[in-house]
Amino acid sequence: MSTEYESLDWYDIPRYYDIVFDTDTQTDANFLEEACKQYCRPESRKRALRVLEPACGSGRLVLEMARRGYRVTGIDLSDPMLSFARERLKRLNLSAQLHKADMAEFKTRDGYFDMAHCLVSSFKYLLSESDAVSHLKSVARALRPGGIYVLAFHLSDYSDTSVSRERWVAERDGTRVVCTITGWPPDRKRRLENVRSRIVVTESDGQLRKAETNWQFRTYNVNEARRLLAAVPELQLLALHDFAMEIDYTRELDDGQLDTVFILRKTD
Repeated sequence: MSTEYESLDWYDIPRYYDIVFDTDTQTDANFLEEACKQYCRPESRKRALRVLEPACGSGRLVLEMARRGYRVTGIDLSDPMLSFARERLKRLNLSAQLHKADMAEFKTRDGYFDMAHCLVSSFKYLLSESDAVSHLKSVARALRPGGIYVLAFHLSDYSDTSVSRERWVAERDGTRVVCTITGWPPDRKRRLENVRSRIVVTESDGQLRKAETNWQFRTYNVNEARRLLAAVPELQLLALHDFAMEIDYTRELDDGQLDTVFILRKTD
């Protein structure tokens, strides 16, 4: 078997990306629904909620939240991802709004959405503090007063010099995808970490494809996350969860908690 990996942006192969991350879709959507019940204001829950997803990618949560009756808008910069999501919406006879936009700064109808969410550390693609602040302010403008933003990303432990690896195996319609994501120790001075995804795809006809994507994430430790949130007073921290996505189990923002799910509320 060849060990050569094709170098490409995995956002250009949305079907494989979607197969990998779709394994968590039901858990993620269940948590979003529970978060709305727990943290959205009662008056918002009396109608079909409007939900915004920055960096919606292949649209797995756009589709699932639309299927559950939410009025969904997704934004992303990737044309292949948006095309893939639109095709799936059409095929499943579901309705949602999809737009090409940069998550660093985007415009929607001010005060329109009841909830926004951004999971799987997509927020860390914003490589500067100014872009991160601009993103949070864009979300705050989009939310109605009392609306919530569910924001999930890994914090960094700068003292940890080990290499991390996560592996997923998923299959759909006879296509099997094995995905291994490797993360290298973060550079504290530059606040960047190198990340690599390698996927091995076996199609239903036996055809094999191997692809590799390399990128960088911006890093945050606890204090850096606190400073970022303090720069956007329009969003107040209501609660913190972890990647187990259990609504009744909250955490503290401290050095012992690296997998963070922030529940932020738009101030009045």
